[in-house]
Amino acid sequence: MTSLDAGAVRPREPWWAIAAVFIAGFALLCLLLASPVLIRTFLYQPFSIPARSMMPTLLVGDYVFASKYTYGWGRYTWPFSSWPFTPPASGRIWGRDPVRGDVVVFRLKDGKTDYIKRVVGLGGDRIQMKQGVLYINDRAVARERLTDVIGADACGGGNPERVKRWRETLPEGASYETLDCVDNGFFDDTNVQVVPPGHLFMLGDNRDNSTDSRVMSQMGFIPVEDVIGRAGLIFFSSANGGRGQPGKLRSERIGTMVK
Repeated sequence: MTSLDAGAVRPREPWWAIAAVFIAGFALLCLLLASPVLIRTFLYQPFSIPARSMMPTLLVGDYVFASKYTYGWGRYTWPFSSWPFTPPASGRIWGRDPVRGDVVVFRLKDGKTDYIKRVVGLGGDRIQMKQGVLYINDRAVARERLTDVIGADACGGGNPERVKRWRETLPEGASYETLDCVDNGFFDDTNVQVVPPGHLFMLGDNRDNSTDSRVMSQMGFIPVEDVIGRAGLIFFSSANGGRGQPGKLRSERIGTMVK
């Protein structure tokens, strides 16, 4: 190895090496800044739960990620509103239909409002409620009575209350809990609704406190192409303190999956 004299001058780095380091650093910075946007655009989008309609599965103050890639990308899964940034007005890219039991986020027919409900009916299904029991294709969905929920404010009264709780199991095996605020509720008995092809029938798990596909004038059947994604991970949850009190972190819900 040759040693340099004390007065020797080290050769300068070639200009292209300096430029390469600068470009690499700039590219890394751009990638770091763009990652959240890319993730939100193509993979997961966060949503907050502001209402009681999906209790007990989802509580007010829950924050969930909806996976966009599960059903492919449609007109409401993209952040822009005009081609070439979005697909055409109909159809999905690499689309796959939801299945019964999935909890999905979708855009209402007004084109502005996002809702979250559970899929209970697919295209061609006959859906009906009889005395609070869900019927799919003229067969009652199995349900089991569980211990009542007390003090959950599921019905909006603001006071401690006792609410009937059931475990409902769909024919394909999906199982989840539902709440029944009142007997003989307004939508406990409905006519038979035949789901059109390419559409879904949605229900809230809090059956007497949910605006869903039973309300044809406000929601009705949901086109599959209006689905944004499937609800997955609860990444944050806090309860409203009420009466000016600070909210309470629900750490036991953070990291759980929506089923």
